[in-house]
Amino acid sequence: MADKSEEKAAGLDTRSASSDSPRGEGDNITYRQEQYSIWTRMGCTKESFERRTVGTNDDQLNHTLKPRHLQMIAVGGSIGAGFFVGSGSALSRGGPGTLLIDFAIMGVMIFNVVYALGELAVMYPVSGGFYTYSTRFIDPSWGFATGWNYVFQWAIVLPLELTVAGFTVAYWNPDINVAVWISLFLVAIVVINIFGVLGFAEEEFWSSVLKIAAVVIFMIIGVILVCGGGPSKGIYSEYWGARLWYDPGAFKNGFKGVCSVFVTAAFAFSGTELVGLAAAEAENPAKSLPGAIKQVFWRITLFYILGLFFVGLLVSCDDERLLGASAYVDVAASPFVIAAKDAGLIGFDSFMNFVILVSVISIGNSGVYGGSRTLTALAEQGYAPKVFTYIDKSGRPLFSTMAILIFGTLGYISLASKGSEVFDWLLALSGLAALFTWGSICVAHIRFRAAWEHQGHTLDEIPFKAVFGVYGSWFGLILIILVLMAQFYTALYPLGNGGKIGTAESFFKSYLALPVVIFFWFCGYCWKRTGFLRTSEIDVNSGRRPVNWDVIAQNKAEIAAYPAWKRIYYVLF
Repeated sequence: MADKSEEKAAGLDTRSASSDSPRGEGDNITYRQEQYSIWTRMGCTKESFERRTVGTNDDQLNHTLKPRHLQMIAVGGSIGAGFFVGSGSALSRGGPGTLLIDFAIMGVMIFNVVYALGELAVMYPVSGGFYTYSTRFIDPSWGFATGWNYVFQWAIVLPLELTVAGFTVAYWNPDINVAVWISLFLVAIVVINIFGVLGFAEEEFWSSVLKIAAVVIFMIIGVILVCGGGPSKGIYSEYWGARLWYDPGAFKNGFKGVCSVFVTAAFAFSGTELVGLAAAEAENPAKSLPGAIKQVFWRITLFYILGLFFVGLLVSCDDERLLGASAYVDVAASPFVIAAKDAGLIGFDSFMNFVILVSVISIGNSGVYGGSRTLTALAEQGYAPKVFTYIDKSGRPLFSTMAILIFGTLGYISLASKGSEVFDWLLALSGLAALFTWGSICVAHIRFRAAWEHQGHTLDEIPFKAVFGVYGSWFGLILIILVLMAQFYTALYPLGNGGKIGTAESFFKSYLALPVVIFFWFCGYCWKRTGFLRTSEIDVNSGRRPVNWDVIAQNKAEIAAYPAWKRIYYVLF
């Protein structure tokens, strides 16, 4: 892993950054943040809605995210319905062994993706994140496609998460119409976004703390239950062990079961890349981002892998409660809630249900953040109407945020008789979208490294390097291609169809994201008339953060003098 000294040194004293820095570092940041009153900066005054005119046209967002915010966005930001609820349908389709293997494979993939993104974000901490990297290092037309694909992904996830939140509350009181809760939670997300990036960051920080604590508590209780330490009124009052791995078995539906779980795993990891997007609004991304990137490894290992391992030990893949009408909106299908209820621990199932409620609202809020910032970046590049470049005095991309919030009203579709069918199609639009985003990050990193070497630069000039370098990006890209192939196979030959080819409807419900991305790429090509960039055409210098190598050398010398245990700590954390 990257040397800690590189991370510390890369986070320069921002006062020394040049005036043409891509982030407008130094006094410009301080001036922009202090020229308005605290209430204007918080978005609570009439003045705060006026257009911000200080700073460069492409650098008007606030830079107020602290290291603790990035740390929690990286560790717990993407833990939501895909993990807590979607894992139930994955367990039902593939069994506990498949669940563990598929999530581990996706974990290895996302590990390499996030490190590649971290290297690029430290070098070029710009608004729009990975979308701008696709435009800059791959092909402007493909950047157009990935940018709009990402916007629509989050615009669709928002109403989905609002609906999940409504059904989650119905777990306690099913008599109240779900529209009431959709309205309430939509208003809550609107209020959070009034406070701009600070509102998003604080909500993500505290919700991530709760999610992480809940998973840790679940694993501790899981160990006790597996060992037979549950109360006498629960089914885990005797030694439980790994009996469910033998009966009904670790694997279900064979190879097709393995293939069918991948897309659920991808949905569960969606949002991991937000830490790179948030870097553009951090106080000092080059100092705080590498540490946040490293936390992804611990989240994958401790929360996803170990958490789902205990789920597979405690909940049978043949449990009929896992088979809700839609595993994404039926919270009763959550294996965490099922295990909590079967344990006989009073209130534990309600606690896990509350955590799911907080999680889905958190992911909905992330959708507004990710979608609005990407839409603003698209507009700044000329790929979206200029109205979306509007940044107000509190640092909010006002019209972009409003556009994504409007999509939240699609949650009311669930009230119609055909609402579930419409939601299936909406979900199809976003189901594979994250895979195309992650693949683009890997390709952008590979192309950046090629152009970097072609123009005479060395790896020693990169302040934070991906742990496995360009090979990790190639490996991540290959895994993404294999997952897309697996999903194509299950879309063509769906489970429960007797090995026969499915209908056109079932295929596109599983694979609609591919033609949508191709459509966006075609639109981008017609708009800009650009093609795949040659290595010699890639610009690796403009907008690059300056690095103080004297500080790097000094920090390396200091760390070399540390005892072995402390050097290991710096490498891991």
